[in-house]
Amino acid sequence: MTTTRCGSIMLMILFILYKGVHVMDKIASFQVDHRKFGVGMYISRIDGDIVTYDLRMVKPNGGRYISSPSLHTIEHLFATYARNSFMRERVIYVGPMGCRTGFYLLLRGMNHEAAILLVKDALKFISEYEGEIPGATEAECGNYLEHDLAAAKEDVKALLSALDGYTPKHLVYPQ
Repeated sequence: MTTTRCGSIMLMILFILYKGVHVMDKIASFQVDHRKFGVGMYISRIDGDIVTYDLRMVKPNGGRYISSPSLHTIEHLFATYARNSFMRERVIYVGPMGCRTGFYLLLRGMNHEAAILLVKDALKFISEYEGEIPGATEAECGNYLEHDLAAAKEDVKALLSALDGYTPKHLVYPQ
């Protein structure tokens, strides 16, 4: 057997052993006790100069969740607003949580005060929005028919209200 073939076999054995005994680490968002916080804006994680914010619009496990059409509409409007805002170059991602309780917002190199202001401005924009949903045509969106502007406008109000008087000290998850 050649050295190369022997090395390949050893790598394959190591891979199989690794896969068989490796336990995946719990991701950061699963390490937060969701029973201890409600509607608000929190820092989920910081990776270098990228901050992931948890924008919680309803209380986790509270029995009320954002409908998929509303979540979809908020996503289109929030992303459009943020990517056209004064901080557009710093916006990495805006997207809904699978649990339908809020959104993740990833920003690069922005201080927390500016991040709070951006979120408040985006939510106010959504709460007052009238007109066609940006990016909601068959050519632009993979599920263009599933939107609900009226529900989206209502669903952002709780977080918008919660952010009144918010400062960076409020961005920490309750212990």
